[in-house]
Amino acid sequence: MQIYRFIVSGKVQGVFYRKFVSQEMMKEQFQGYVKNLKDGTVEMVAAVYDDDFDRVMQILRNGSPASSVENVSYKSIEDADFVTDGFEIRY
Repeated sequence: MQIYRFIVSGKVQGVFYRKFVSQEMMKEQFQGYVKNLKDGTVEMVAAVYDDDFDRVMQILRNGSPASSVENVSYKSIEDADFVTDGFEIRY
């Protein structure tokens, strides 16, 4: 398992994107969080197994019906800022 930090850009704030992502990630039983950033992007940090990486990317790229995702970038991180048994929206 690896911890990743994803940054999603496009029309992703004010369109229920975080709620959609958190619900989909909870269904798949991933651990992590999703959060709006001040620059208009959305950050997601999640613990992901290699076999599940494509599914996570699919969730982020699809987004909510009102969203329009332009780009999803990611990097592997060593020290994650979350302690959770599930998946949450952070403010």
